[in-house]
Amino acid sequence: MAAFSQERRPMFSLTQLEILVRVVDEGSFSAAAKSLYMSQPAVSNHVRQLERSLGVSLVQRGPHGAQPTPAGAVVVEHAREVLALLDRLEHATAGYRGLDTGQLVVAGTTTLGTYLLPRLISEFTIRAPKVSCQIRVGNEDTVESWLLAGEVGLGLCAATPTAEALRSEPVLTEDMVLVAPAGCPLKDRRITAADIATSRFLLREPGSATRRLQEQSLRAWGLDQVDTWDLWGSDTVKEAVQQGLGLAVLSEHVVRREVEVGFLVCLDISPAPPQREVSLVRRADRILTPPEEAFTALVRATAEWPR
Repeated sequence: MAAFSQERRPMFSLTQLEILVRVVDEGSFSAAAKSLYMSQPAVSNHVRQLERSLGVSLVQRGPHGAQPTPAGAVVVEHAREVLALLDRLEHATAGYRGLDTGQLVVAGTTTLGTYLLPRLISEFTIRAPKVSCQIRVGNEDTVESWLLAGEVGLGLCAATPTAEALRSEPVLTEDMVLVAPAGCPLKDRRITAADIATSRFLLREPGSATRRLQEQSLRAWGLDQVDTWDLWGSDTVKEAVQQGLGLAVLSEHVVRREVEVGFLVCLDISPAPPQREVSLVRRADRILTPPEEAFTALVRATAEWPR
């Protein structure tokens, strides 16, 4: 087969292809730049260079953000195939490296990524000290999108994924608790929903698995119409409870330290908030690298939440 000459072959880079795909997926140059930890001018420059190399316009800006041109849609489709092929190549060659090198990229929902994953990664690095590790944290919807896009190999989620392309297996359970400020007059007795019917409840942001359990608890207590505030992130909710802004249902592990030092109290309410399962999630068609296999084995062997 005759090789292409330099004159006939367009000169562009894989980085340019990856940036183009990210611009189209994010719907804007600024959002793509933020997700790639690059400046917006740098992202725009890469796309312009790719357009110059191919001799066609790839992205058009409009009222609905950055949209691919007809030619751009074709290039993006092929770019995805190229990047997927390179990902498979990386996985295939990783099998020959074992745990002497490589990278482990794991995502967790806000609670799990903040309070569980660092402890598991700490144990993992004892077994595989030469593997570079990266932890990503986002809400349930964000973690699922990372898994589907192949940006992370494994995720820890607190709900069963809805996407058919994802496979999950339960690995741990955790209790949810109703927390109040330290001086709450209800802290020393068993209470019912009637005792908190006039309280404000602090909820996590939409898209959070914790949010869904918080709403489930309010329905179980018949408190669907109580005053609620939306706050982003478990740490924000904890601080707001400490400041007396309301009550909240949170993971027992999120509030453990605050309860131990007396900043928060867990209220004894009947019925108690539900338990939730922690699941290890991956794409069903993903071939795990040796670091991912080793981390999966570690999680499966973890009988209870590590201290």
